[in-house]
Amino acid sequence: MPAVRKRNTVGNGAGNKNNRGNAMARSIGIRFISALGGCAAFSSAHAADVPLNTGDTAWILTATALVLFMTLPGLAAFYAGLVRTKNVLSVLMQCFAITCVVSVLWLVGGYGLAFGDGGSMQAVIGTLSKAWFAGVGRDSMSGSLPEPAFAMFQLTFAIITPALIIGGFAERMRFSAVLWFSALWLVLVYIPVCHWVWGGGWLAKLGVLDFAGGIVVHVNAGVAALVAALVLRKRKGFPHVAMPPHNMPLCVLGAGMLWVGWFGFNAGSALAANGSAAMAMLVTHLGAAMGALAWMCMEWWRYGKPSVLGIVTGMVAGLGTITPASGFVGVTGAVIIGGAAGIVCFFATQILKRRLHIDDSLDVSPVHGVGGVLGSILTGVFVSATFGGVGFAEGMTMSKQVGVQLLGVVVTAAWCALATYIILKILDATLGLRVPDEHETEGLDLAQHGERGYID
Repeated sequence: MPAVRKRNTVGNGAGNKNNRGNAMARSIGIRFISALGGCAAFSSAHAADVPLNTGDTAWILTATALVLFMTLPGLAAFYAGLVRTKNVLSVLMQCFAITCVVSVLWLVGGYGLAFGDGGSMQAVIGTLSKAWFAGVGRDSMSGSLPEPAFAMFQLTFAIITPALIIGGFAERMRFSAVLWFSALWLVLVYIPVCHWVWGGGWLAKLGVLDFAGGIVVHVNAGVAALVAALVLRKRKGFPHVAMPPHNMPLCVLGAGMLWVGWFGFNAGSALAANGSAAMAMLVTHLGAAMGALAWMCMEWWRYGKPSVLGIVTGMVAGLGTITPASGFVGVTGAVIIGGAAGIVCFFATQILKRRLHIDDSLDVSPVHGVGGVLGSILTGVFVSATFGGVGFAEGMTMSKQVGVQLLGVVVTAAWCALATYIILKILDATLGLRVPDEHETEGLDLAQHGERGYID
């Protein structure tokens, strides 16, 4: 049977290994089942018997750097190019600051809460026993990987998710509110959902398939960005005043970095240097290419000219949509999912901004949110061996798997929307969310940071 997507969970001292795939892994002669049994954990004694795999470790260290590269400088440059000249530094600052805040929170307790064994609370949350990385040292293992490598790899996912949300409130939110929101959202939304899906929580036990973050990252970020856009309201002048990207070359540069970094995001999520990682990389690339081409063609057909902004946005849509499926589907599934992403996310963007006039500044919800929903549902279809996927788990059918995927999406979206709304309302009542009108007119670079991105 093909290799499956692996996420490791944290035990008492030694790491426990967890498979959330839909096929059997026999590399060490043990059967792991996620779709039926959730997290299959090892005892500490057994985990200690799993030797360190230097090839896997080298790949995960590389993938970790690639995923961090997605945020800094990839996402930062992509977003900075999309905003207006007077706000370019504010976006760069937010990406850097969120990286720092999330890193410290991961150390303080986020890692264990996401991936630890919560005992009687395991269905909903992990443990604080790994606070300050207690027991995470040079010799501690998480499956065949050094535990520090696994913890750092997962940290990069925790970093980019709140960073993505910046696009929903770009150009109008106070910097202090951004920091508080990101910290609270990580603890109250990202960490619980991460545990439900990847840490052996209740969604993992139901058999939800999310190889690299369709639900945990993209649905979560997309819903949060939409709620933030609604709570903070429109930017001054939207939609009547044109607000085009101020620097398309910078935007394209950032998009290219995202494409390259996404190989670490998806292929690294195999947690091994094996065929599963290689196939994940291949289908990720094909999904991105199809998403870009589909969006370009839709724009060409609708407006008479294909734009550079359109093709890079389609690429991001393709990448986000293939993410949950990347370890489960074959090339046929990748091509269809990527193409569907370019078309569906294109229309979602048009409806959100042109018809509903919702000012999600950088299109996080129609691209990442809608793409994450679409990809998560289609994973339940194209995991089928009929389409070249790895096949369903024993006792699972296509209709059952799609139903589980829908449940995961709906519950995650509902929890994220509720928690995000409450966090924003509390911060608005205490700190204030939105900058004054004169600061918005002047630009956040000068008003919030006292600097200019460009000197005449």
